[in-house]
Amino acid sequence: MSYLSHVTAIEYRGGYVFRVTFDDDATGDVDFSDCLDLGPVFFPLRNLSYFRQARIEGGTIAWPNGADIAPETLYERVEAAESAHAPVARDKPATKPPRRRSRKS
Repeated sequence: MSYLSHVTAIEYRGGYVFRVTFDDDATGDVDFSDCLDLGPVFFPLRNLSYFRQARIEGGTIAWPNGADIAPETLYERVEAAESAHAPVARDKPATKPPRRRSRKS
């Protein structure tokens, strides 16, 4: 059985974005704008003042009308956000071999 991480903190960042922190310190900005059309329970979230009323409930982010997002879905989004901002390892640029000096006779 795997451990399910729980949301421990949320911070409104602007628009439809909250910074979400989990109990294992995974943290990332999650844009919820794509959730606004998931069904009638999410329609009130289109109003930003209502959207900002989010709170932590049952280990995830939830709104007063009962709308919530599964914590594992949030965790996947946080991981994706973290990997998008992770430094990218790049190969070293190819170097030219040293030039050989030609001998003049």
